[in-house]
Amino acid sequence: MDALSRRDDVLEWVMAESVPVRCPACRREHLYAAPTYPCVCGAPVTPPLDRLAEPAPVSRRTWDEDWVTVRCESCDREDQWPAPELGCSCGTALRIPVRGVRRPQRAQLAPGAVGEANHDTDEDTGAATAPDTRPHPDIPDTRPQPSDVTSLEPRPAFQPVTIRTARDAVTAAALYLRWLGYRDIRRADQRPPSGIGLAARGILAQVDPTVRPASLRDVECLWLTAMSESAGCVYFSLSGFADDARARADSLGVPLFVLDLTGTPQPVNSPADELMADGA
Repeated sequence: MDALSRRDDVLEWVMAESVPVRCPACRREHLYAAPTYPCVCGAPVTPPLDRLAEPAPVSRRTWDEDWVTVRCESCDREDQWPAPELGCSCGTALRIPVRGVRRPQRAQLAPGAVGEANHDTDEDTGAATAPDTRPHPDIPDTRPQPSDVTSLEPRPAFQPVTIRTARDAVTAAALYLRWLGYRDIRRADQRPPSGIGLAARGILAQVDPTVRPASLRDVECLWLTAMSESAGCVYFSLSGFADDARARADSLGVPLFVLDLTGTPQPVNSPADELMADGA
């Protein structure tokens, strides 16, 4: 089978998961296709959407609800991927139900490292608990350490992590931001239209681990969100960028990086070259 036939087979398989979605807030109807992610075996993995269940507005975010565990049909491997979501034009974020998909359990995370951005409720007493400000285990601890001192020495070589899942891509991007000099890296308050948002002082980053190139709209949304927060921005994509997205990023000064499977971000435009050279 030639490359073109394989590509057409993958596209046909992915598009089969499109489902109609009605926003419960404004009753607008949308056609939604779940994002596709690359399994470590190379096969595309798409969360199976539940056509019978109603979408639920996202009122509060927790890490557990933002991720689902999906099994690869080709190799039976189970990995964690971002839960399907749709942003309605009325401003409501909708979580799209999936069939037979397990959500990651807190017991699977490092003990005591929940790292939610908002207040939780104790499951036994119902009492409100203070937010856990410790970093999530999938985002490296970038809080200042006693050994973090200003130095005129050149930065050491970046140490990547192999990318096998979407979480690995987020980890690789967070490590790279720290290598550039950013600290206190956390999940962004506002989730981007696709991928995962990271934030640090003065910077907003978007990590897109899907198998589609980042679009013009993705780049513009990131830039607009960063402008509203008076911050710079940077985009990490596992599958590259559409031509119009690259052109727009050049005009807006948005650094673009492609994440290779070794976990090393590769700059693809001049702003990215400058950021890599100068750092934070």
